[in-house]
Amino acid sequence: MPRYALKIEYNGAPFAGWQRQTDQTTVQGTIEAALANLEPRSHQIAAAGRTDAGVHARGQIAHADMEKAWDPFRLSEALNYHLRPAPVAITACAEVAPDWHARFSALERRYLFRLLVRRPPAVHEKGAVWQVKNRLDLSAMQKGANALVGKHDFTTFRSTICQAESPVKTLDELSISQHPVPAGMEFHFFLRARSFLHNQVRSIVGTLERVGAGAWTPEDVTKALAARNRAACGPVCPPQGLYLQSVLYENDPFA
Repeated sequence: MPRYALKIEYNGAPFAGWQRQTDQTTVQGTIEAALANLEPRSHQIAAAGRTDAGVHARGQIAHADMEKAWDPFRLSEALNYHLRPAPVAITACAEVAPDWHARFSALERRYLFRLLVRRPPAVHEKGAVWQVKNRLDLSAMQKGANALVGKHDFTTFRSTICQAESPVKTLDELSISQHPVPAGMEFHFFLRARSFLHNQVRSIVGTLERVGAGAWTPEDVTKALAARNRAACGPVCPPQGLYLQSVLYENDPFA
């Protein structure tokens, strides 16, 4: 059976996350239903990462096995037709080796979190950012972020229901930038690692927001990490500002 890599973009707002569920609408279930319109049977696709409810993606990667050989462009066009009107799009498609795996072949995952500081309610960006009203100190947040870069036990910054075998992960990059927007400022948190723990990004961003607001010091982040205790974590921020930005492979199937 030919295997195809799919690059996927979606708005996570109406979905109960990526992973298929019998009683709720999910991104995986929506794509598998579209595949069933092309080849009527049960389909099971695998993704590079299982995003939570409300989390968006600009470069999620999945693979699908088909019974017949499809031209990749025609497959993506057909899927996009059957995905309508769901806020999901296949932005690229490529045939890959039968042993290529969207999850296990991935070398790195990159996430972006958008945090909007603005007094007036967000209008055009509603649902696409996490909005707060208090001013944030970029320098303080970056100092706190620097303590998290590298190989650490991230027990403090992972969900209590995380199923990962080990809390030890290597965070290769955590950089923060600010961008002026009408009536406010948008902060971008860029995180890069081979893999992430459940709720790790949202736990980190929620904690760093407290640093930026002055409720925590950068040193408090170091102490929280060393505590290896979920209770030491700051508040977990909401999902709507989080994007799975891209996934890196040794050989980019879409190059």
